[in-house]
Amino acid sequence: MNKIIRITENASVFLIGLMGAGKTTIGRTIAYRLRRRFVDLDYEIKARTGACIPVIFAHEKEDGFRHRESTILNELTRCKEIVLATGGGTVMRPQNRKWLHARGIVIYLRVAPYDLWLRTYRDKNRPLLQTDNPRAELELLFELRDPLYRECAHVVIETTQYTVSSLVNIVLMKLKLIGIRPLLNSDV
Repeated sequence: MNKIIRITENASVFLIGLMGAGKTTIGRTIAYRLRRRFVDLDYEIKARTGACIPVIFAHEKEDGFRHRESTILNELTRCKEIVLATGGGTVMRPQNRKWLHARGIVIYLRVAPYDLWLRTYRDKNRPLLQTDNPRAELELLFELRDPLYRECAHVVIETTQYTVSSLVNIVLMKLKLIGIRPLLNSDV
């Protein structure tokens, strides 16, 4: 359900959802169309630490990674006019959900677990899926995180049946209704 929000035209856009939902892919195009800076939270963590996420998980476990993630998220959500693709587990900490919801427009890209599995099962850079049954793990993650994504989202978009191009246009249309307009000519 969409939530009523007060927003300014320069509000940042935050994309949330499980791994493989399309946050980075959609986010880059949205940022281009809005003429805004795009930031991928996982990439930012990697750039600042000099280590890839699986290495951070191996050395610091998930809790150490989540601490780093929260610190950088706090900084990035204070930026104006960015498009931020969050990590799939960013919503696990209550403070992260509060920052996201209060500091920008949060769009939840919602994908069914089976479709996520089809998109991610071969990806070795997703530490939480390095199990004997990654499909079952995705189903558990979905069950746990879906209510958390919904809690902080202003807009929920079911993405399974859409192409990337269609999703970009849907997101831009939703943003336009809220008051953020693309600066480039578009079909929206």
